[in-house]
Amino acid sequence: MAQEETVWGETEVAGQELIRETASAIVGKLNKGEVTPLDLLDVLEKRIAEVDGKVNALPTLCFDRARRHATELMKKPAGQRGLLAGMPLPIKDLFNVKGVLNTQGSPIFKDAISEWSDIFVEHLEGNGGVVYAKSNTPEFGAGANTFNEVFGATLNPWDISRSAAGSSGGAAVALATGMAWLAHGTDMGGSLRNPASFCGIVGLRPSIGRVAHTLSATIDRNLTVHGPMARNVEDLALLLDAMSGEYPADPLSLPAPSTTFLSAARSGRKPKRIAYSPDLGITPVDPEVAAVTRKAAQRFAELGVIVEEAHPDLREAHECFQVLRAFDFAMTKEKLLRTRRDLLKPEVIWNIEEGLKLTVEQIARAEAQRVEMTARTVEFFRSYDLLLAPATIVPPFPIENRYVAECAGKKFDNYVEWLAIVYAITLACCPALSLPCGFTASGLPVGLQMVAAPRGEAQLLAGAKMLEDVLGVRGTTPIDPRAPK
Repeated sequence: MAQEETVWGETEVAGQELIRETASAIVGKLNKGEVTPLDLLDVLEKRIAEVDGKVNALPTLCFDRARRHATELMKKPAGQRGLLAGMPLPIKDLFNVKGVLNTQGSPIFKDAISEWSDIFVEHLEGNGGVVYAKSNTPEFGAGANTFNEVFGATLNPWDISRSAAGSSGGAAVALATGMAWLAHGTDMGGSLRNPASFCGIVGLRPSIGRVAHTLSATIDRNLTVHGPMARNVEDLALLLDAMSGEYPADPLSLPAPSTTFLSAARSGRKPKRIAYSPDLGITPVDPEVAAVTRKAAQRFAELGVIVEEAHPDLREAHECFQVLRAFDFAMTKEKLLRTRRDLLKPEVIWNIEEGLKLTVEQIARAEAQRVEMTARTVEFFRSYDLLLAPATIVPPFPIENRYVAECAGKKFDNYVEWLAIVYAITLACCPALSLPCGFTASGLPVGLQMVAAPRGEAQLLAGAKMLEDVLGVRGTTPIDPRAPK
């Protein structure tokens, strides 16, 4: 095997073999007392020192805080430290971790230290998670390319001249390069799924309410959800178990299911009938991406699953998402536009201003469109167990491009329209993940978007694990960052 194709390389040092372990295996070692959370933090700190300067995924580190937390956790017997048992993980730099810098990728907050932790952080730490870093993100998570004026750009480790996508780009790169076993992300218009696709890892957007969150602006603000990121489906399910659960401060949060998501992933439950669509009927797609994802979807046929080409009617997705996204920005960022406009990037200013122009009639129309698309999608899942499509419509693009301006001859009207294949699923309230499914001719990862009916995470994870086993792509990460070919 050529050197550039190796999973790790010759730079492995004592203790670094742990980096290649799955998260599930690491938790097993923690529960048996074979390693300690402090051991893992030492391994990560060394790996970050070796790798992160090449990709800029984890700009804020908090190892002192992590070691204090780990030391307290270790006062409990091994096996009684929560689902994660002391597993370290990074948090996206849009959310509060008490005592840690939270820039939100904005010069406005470049020195902001959080005085409290968000609900999901408290929940993760209560479940044995140990926070050691904040992962890089675009300014306020706006745009599917991870760069900002505070820390700069995060680079794709498969080719450091390429974008890692976003907005959970730092998290995806940390996983792909062995600087994390598990990572937190969020998703509005594919912010978990896009970087998972570009970086060859797995990212899941859960159903609304699956992961409790700190309320902001409105009680039912739900375009964005928190979700897990990992290198394989079982590890993804493990983190979803640790993130899930009812929380009184989030009235819409769901109770944890009686059967764990990890058990569901391992269940072997096979879908009977699935649908594949190269474009969901609403977007151009790069022909190579379409070919790779179609080939992956067809592998289900080897398992005796019926595979048909179909998709729900999502024709209103563009208008609906543009309105609801703009309204969200207006609700949450209007004050910053008035007081700190000079420090906002142009795309954020555009989103806020578009939101402030909206009429009640436009918002009502968009909400009605979302209801109709969700109803049609739920009906679609009466016939199909899963819906498959590309997770992104292009392979990783050059890092200097702020966004994808054109695909397959179609020029886009704005910086988010190229994300329709994921934001349409957001609008339909479905859980969806990106699964590594192959590579382009130039060796760049391609992700397959897998979608289930609302609250169908168990079936989704079972199907994803089954396809992952067939595809044989699991294990291609972690990698050392690679120079352009």
